[in-house]
Order: sequence, then structure tokens, then C-alpha cells
Amino acid sequence: QVQLVESGGGLVQAGGSLRLSCTASGSIFSGNTMGWYRQAPGKQRELVAARTSSGSTNIADSVKGRFTISRDNAKNTVYLQMNSLKPEDTANYFCSYVAWSEMYTYWGHGTQVTVSS
Repeated sequence: QVQLVESGGGLVQAGGSLRLSCTASGSIFSGNTMGWYRQAPGKQRELVAARTSSGSTNIADSVKGRFTISRDNAKNTVYLQMNSLKPEDTANYFCSYVAWSEMYTYWGHGTQVTVSS
């Protein structure tokens, strides 16, 4: 079992910044992918950014140039730095963890990000 604890969401004006953090604990495998997804009301959950333990990164086109994902493998923590936020970035942001040997996705409870215009 893996537990994910997120922090850093909140309310910000358009153009502002927020930093999300997510720490994994439990049965952590060295080969894994941690990332962030988001889900807005009435929409499907979508990938925002993901980063593997070996350093490969995948970022959604909608946030490229504004969001940056990073990791501290020693702390089993992934960060999402969000700059130049837009109202359309408003959503519940979920942390994810997948161990390559398990191929099962664990989810955090989510943290709300609200961007006002």
C-alpha cells in the first residue's frame, strides 16, 4: 500500500503562482512515476504532468511553459510549480503514484486550486 499526501492548493488571482507538493509513504519501489492530474467540474480527469524516478518528464500542452514538475526521490516527494495561472486551471488536483513493477495507480485525495479572474 502507498499513501499520498498533497498540500499547497488554494485561491489565487489570474497571473499568480502556486506550488503543490505530494509525499508518498508506504511500500515505495525505486522505479516509479509520480505525477499530477486535475479534474474540473463536469470534466474528465486529465494528466497535467508526470515525472519518473529516472528523470523523464511528460507535461500537458495546455500547461507547457507555465508549469514545472520536479521530484526529490530521497523524500519520495513530487512538486508542481504553477506560474501564470489562468481561470481555466481551476480544478481539483490529484497526485498519482505508479510503481513500474505493479502498474497500479495510487491517488491522493486531491487539493483544490481556484484561479479568479
